[in-house]
Amino acid sequence: MYGKTAERVRELIREICLSNNDQILKGHISKDNVHIIVSNSPYLSESKLMQYIKGKTSRKLLMEFPEISKKYWCRHMWGRGYFGASSGNVTDEVIMQYIKIQDVEERKKEDDFQISP
Repeated sequence: MYGKTAERVRELIREICLSNNDQILKGHISKDNVHIIVSNSPYLSESKLMQYIKGKTSRKLLMEFPEISKKYWCRHMWGRGYFGASSGNVTDEVIMQYIKIQDVEERKKEDDFQISP
């Protein structure tokens, strides 16, 4: 994802997290991945948050960007799985450093931006 599509994904993820009282600590959108660190509300499970993010973003993007709709006709926009973990054994700083490395590597390839302001 890049350009207006990536910007729209970023906006939608922010909206979803805000509506669920979750805080985005760090994030990165690349052409084929989205990395985010979220301080998750105790009232919403990680899997439910991912369901909201994947469901809302795919539905909105397919409606708003016809070229994406043509590309993913009768297929899923997002992969079935996701990786989620709570920090503890690995500190938040280590995870943020990993996302920062993704930023650096991706900038070498093409334009990108942060999810968090």
